[in-house]
Amino acid sequence: MLTLKLISEETERVIRGLKKKNFNNAEEAISEILDMDKRRREAQQKLDANLSEAKKMAAQIGALMKEGKREEADAVKENVSNMKEANKALEAEMDNAQKCLNEMLCQIPNIPYDEVPEGSSADDNRVVKSNLRECREGDTVANWNANPEIKGARLPHWELAKKYNLIDFDLGVKITGAGFPVYIGKGARLQRALINFFLDEARKSGYTEIIPPTVVNAASGYGTGQLPDKEGQMYHAETDDFYLIPTAEVPVTNIYRDVIIDEKDLPIKNCAYTECFRREAGSYGKDVRGLNRLHEFAKIEIVRIDKPDHSKESHKEMLEHVEGLLKKLELPYRILLLCGGDQSFTSSICYDFEVYSEAQERWLEVSSVSNFDNYQANRLKCRYRNQETKKTELCHTLNGSALALPRIVAALLENNQTEEGIRIPKAIVPYTGFEIID
Repeated sequence: MLTLKLISEETERVIRGLKKKNFNNAEEAISEILDMDKRRREAQQKLDANLSEAKKMAAQIGALMKEGKREEADAVKENVSNMKEANKALEAEMDNAQKCLNEMLCQIPNIPYDEVPEGSSADDNRVVKSNLRECREGDTVANWNANPEIKGARLPHWELAKKYNLIDFDLGVKITGAGFPVYIGKGARLQRALINFFLDEARKSGYTEIIPPTVVNAASGYGTGQLPDKEGQMYHAETDDFYLIPTAEVPVTNIYRDVIIDEKDLPIKNCAYTECFRREAGSYGKDVRGLNRLHEFAKIEIVRIDKPDHSKESHKEMLEHVEGLLKKLELPYRILLLCGGDQSFTSSICYDFEVYSEAQERWLEVSSVSNFDNYQANRLKCRYRNQETKKTELCHTLNGSALALPRIVAALLENNQTEEGIRIPKAIVPYTGFEIID
């Protein structure tokens, strides 16, 4: 969440940022937070003054007793007793104000960086790079016109999966429900090959592999911002109050909750393969066909914890890593800088990577790479100790998909159709053990 220091010292910048994210009633929300903080601080000041006065009175009582002035001492004792009751009321007022303040802060999204463009929807996202052609400064999703030329008929991946017996969607419905596919034979081997390929590439880039739990407690969901904002999108085991993770970002980033990190250990670079679970409530139509939108899917996540003055460089390196994966998979891709209105609740800046589906003739998102500034770290109490000042400061957190598998598999199947079968990109042949699916 945003720090009170930022809100109080840079109020206008915060309000501008919230408006860029299309957050309604930004001025009113920030004003209420500042008023609540003032109320809390005023109660704290009164309490501190009372405690100081009570300390003086305690010394006064002892002196009066020594002088034999019992009646005067008793009068002071009565004043101290009355002050204790007043202090209880002040403590209750402070606690209530702090609780209300925390609840209010949790409802305020992160503010975007200055370079994030204005916009209200995905159509306003900027196309900043593609391997199809050079991008112009004004390119947006709405006016992008560099889609690959489709030559010949193309089968969608759900038909290819059935034709080559790679994925059984109906069997998944029988076992669990829609959105839980069963991978078979070469389909399962392709999935496993991609997982190993992505993990090996992350290791080569200096990431330490983590195998985290795929269920987390509420504190972990709160720490990375899934709670209280997105609880309706997560599967909830109510008896134990556990949540199935929507991404490995949640457990991996929470490793550093309530931790003070040595500055020399930054940046921390972790990667993890997990199954991910999302309810995807409200999704329907062609966007959920086949592998396009699943309730359970495999994903490799890269996570970084860094110092504020290096996090933008870390973000750049993460973007280069993800782009390198797509190049090796030989897929047509484009990179989008998300506009303020299409950014997530917690991000300061986010780039999406999309690959082109030749059969569906549309772009499929396969990765989001975000810098959260200190927004998550403030919730997590994730700090580092400055080697010069010896003071603790909030870290910056970053994460990205590297990569999410379902739409990668869909694009690989659809874009590599030949008369002989489906060609496997050279980079992953050593992992699959076969060059073609026939």
